[in-house]
Amino acid sequence: MYSFGNLRNLEVNTNEKLPAGVENKNFFCRGEDSLSEEGKKLLSILPKEKGWIGSYIYNYQGCWTSPRFLQGVIACQQQFQAEDSDIILVTNPKSGTTWLKSLLFAIMNRVKHPIFEPNHPLLVKNPHVLVPSLERTFYVDGQVPDLSTFTSPRLLATHVPFASLPKSTSSQIYTNFIEEMFDLFCEGLSLHGPFWNHVLDYWKQSIEKPNKILFCMYEEIKEKPKIQLKHLVEFLECPFSIEEENCGVMDEILRMCNFENLSNLQVNINGKLPTGERNKLFFRKGEIGDWKNYFTTEMSDKLNHIIEEKFQESELKFSYV
Repeated sequence: MYSFGNLRNLEVNTNEKLPAGVENKNFFCRGEDSLSEEGKKLLSILPKEKGWIGSYIYNYQGCWTSPRFLQGVIACQQQFQAEDSDIILVTNPKSGTTWLKSLLFAIMNRVKHPIFEPNHPLLVKNPHVLVPSLERTFYVDGQVPDLSTFTSPRLLATHVPFASLPKSTSSQIYTNFIEEMFDLFCEGLSLHGPFWNHVLDYWKQSIEKPNKILFCMYEEIKEKPKIQLKHLVEFLECPFSIEEENCGVMDEILRMCNFENLSNLQVNINGKLPTGERNKLFFRKGEIGDWKNYFTTEMSDKLNHIIEEKFQESELKFSYV
């Protein structure tokens, strides 16, 4: 009665919703039964802990992940062949991924898809479709896609920590459980966490390889979008021409890719990804400091202490208020 397969196929979990409007089926991703035999054997020996919504997460190469995405990570490590021209966006979940995907797509495709065209792909497709994830789209469930036909430079994304990259290369519906999830986060038990390891590893790599890795923060882009966008195109070696600047291309990219515009497009209100997730779930508020509406004073103090402790030996500074 309580098996994953049985619960997932119940009518209430197939077609009904929570009072907040979230579809029940969103809580039933594929379970361990969908794993390959190799994946099941690996899970049996990996450290595991209870995840944020009841299922288990597993520690693989120092990173916590779900069974399904673990198989995607392994398949990606074994099969993905990076190219020098690849552009790979690496983020923590819920840290501005959708926005950055839209900006990258608009920047890198502004010749093929002029930003002023009425049927620009960003107006009719979700950014996660246009800049797909390695472990969550291409290699999920252990698939082996053929990426050789993709036009160069390939725009790709991942949440995978640096240590797990292929060698060739939170509050609206869980309010009742926020304190429990907060404690798990503080213990490092979050998908693709610990958060601080994920951030520090890429930050250190950006110092060592400044021509290969650009490290940026959501808050910096939010506060100074034009400056950060210019920084981004210069890093990608595709700076705006004088003609583009005079024609307002940069301003139009920022307008098209801003939170209000993307979140109000029909494709993002009513559409779904091929994997079944509703596009609107990728758009929350797009604000800095909204955490203050949910954290207690004790939670805020605890998080500040953790950030100070984990990042004190680096020059990395956070501005999240």
